[in-house]
Order: sequence, then C-alpha cells, then structure tokens
Amino acid sequence: MDAAGGHDGGHAHSHGVDPVTGLGNRRRLGIAIGIVSAVLVIELVGALVSGSLALFADAGHMLSDLTGLVVALIATLMAARPATDKRTFGHRRAEVFAAFLNAAILLVVVAFVLIEAIGRLTGASAGAVQAPLMLTVAVVGAIANTAALLVLRGGAASSINMRAAYLEVLGDLVGSIAVVIAAVVILFTGFELADAIASLAIAALILPRAIMLMRDVLRVLSQGTPRGTDVDLIREHVLSKEGVVSVHDVHVWSITPGANVFSAHVVVEPYIFSENRTDRLLDALSECLKEHFDVAHSTFQLEPAEHAEHEVEQHR
Repeated sequence: MDAAGGHDGGHAHSHGVDPVTGLGNRRRLGIAIGIVSAVLVIELVGALVSGSLALFADAGHMLSDLTGLVVALIATLMAARPATDKRTFGHRRAEVFAAFLNAAILLVVVAFVLIEAIGRLTGASAGAVQAPLMLTVAVVGAIANTAALLVLRGGAASSINMRAAYLEVLGDLVGSIAVVIAAVVILFTGFELADAIASLAIAALILPRAIMLMRDVLRVLSQGTPRGTDVDLIREHVLSKEGVVSVHDVHVWSITPGANVFSAHVVVEPYIFSENRTDRLLDALSECLKEHFDVAHSTFQLEPAEHAEHEVEQHR
C-alpha cells in the first residue's frame, strides 16, 4: 500500500483476494465426478431398458452435471494459477466461462426434455415403461446423489462453479425423487403418462437454475455491480472517514462472483498529506470495504481538492 501527493494522488491496493480453489475443492469435484459418472451409466442403461422418459431426462441432467463438474475441475486448476503481467487478476475468470458453458448445457437439456415429454403427452411418441426397473434405478440414483451432495457441500460457498455443481446435484436428487414417485404411480395404477409428467417436472427444476446461473455469468462479464452491493452505502462509509471531503469515479465489479473489486478517487483535506496520515486513512478505507461490503480488492486514489477540480471527466 502506498500514498503520494501531487498530480498522481495517493493509491492503495488491497490484494486480499483469497483463492477460492485448492486441493479440497479439487478432491470434492473428483469424488463427485466419479459418483455422477457411475450414476449416469446406470440411468442411461436403465432408461433404455425400461423405456422411461423421466429416467432418460434425469440421465440427461446427469450428463450436464458431469460436464459441468469436469469443466469446474478444469476451472479450479486454471484459477489456481498465479497472476501474470498479461493476466493481472490471474485466471479466475475461467470460472465464469465454465459456468457459462454449464448454463448453456442445462438449457439444451431442458429443450430436449420438453420436446420429448410433449411428444409422449400428445401421443406423437409412446412406449411401454417397466416400472420396477425404473424404480430400482431411480432409488440408486437418489442414494448416489445424496452422497455427492455431502461431498460438495463443503465447497459450495467458496466458488461459483462449486455452487453450481452443488445445485445441479441437488436438482438431480430432486429429479431422482420425482422418478421414484412416477415409478410408484405406474407400478400401482398403470398410469404411464406419469413418466412424461415427471420428466416435465425435472425440466422445470433445471430451467430456473440454468437461468440464474446464466444471469450471474452475464452480470460478471458485463462488469455490472455485484448483486446485493449498495454503491450509495459504500459512498456514505467512505465519506464518513476523517479527512474525506468527497468521493467520485466509483467503480464496483466482480472478477468472479464472490471476488468483488472496488476503485474510487477520494478527495481529502490538505492535512492528510501534510501530516502524513495517508497510510492511516487508506488502511481505514480498505478495512471498511473488506469488513462491511466483502470487497476483496480495493484501490483508492487520494487527491487534494485542487487536483480533483481540474479533472476533465468526473462521474459518481
């Protein structure tokens, strides 16, 4: 952290961006990939043999999850690489691009399931369903998804891709339960359309999560203000510090969700420079943003009033 008077003003950089990846998350992803891969094979075989569309839809969701988990694992490896002169924030945006691909896969799965389910319900396509096999496979899937959830839960709060992976497997668990219910209905009532209805329920579970994930990705890529961040409240906190006269050129964005970045020009009283209080003020500003607004990296340019007055373009 440094501060200097004159034309350039004072600058402070807080490099408190803790890595969101590491051996723990990679191990979790590896175990989850193994579980999901096994369940995917079981559900695909079960869907083909039993003729269950719901089971096939759940297998399709599993495929998207497996792809997402693999991409997330690759992203954690890339994100762990250090920053360079060409990539000054490191490779953490790899998580965002991975999440974009994941969301796109989910949307494709939803479209496919909707088309197939409508075909079943309208009679355009049909097939006998072997409910006992469908039920057995769905129960196995539910147990495996529960195990994968327990594995991923520890890293769900630390990374967009770990959160996405956790939510996808959670959706798979709910999907497996829907297949179980449909199988029981068919087994005891013979109402085979329950299979198509269950597949629509699975699609309905996937769609909101895909949209939310895509929205988070687009917010980051467009450098929008992080969700839940009140910029006016940040200004109030900055202005409340001793010696601060005004603040302008405020920018808040995210490298990846959970890694917020802030920069601003802060106009201060002359005594801040003359009495060498810049370090104290910069520390106070940085700690304030880190504590109250979860800002991992903050940059402040301290300026005397005469400098701020002749800046060509100022904005809030």
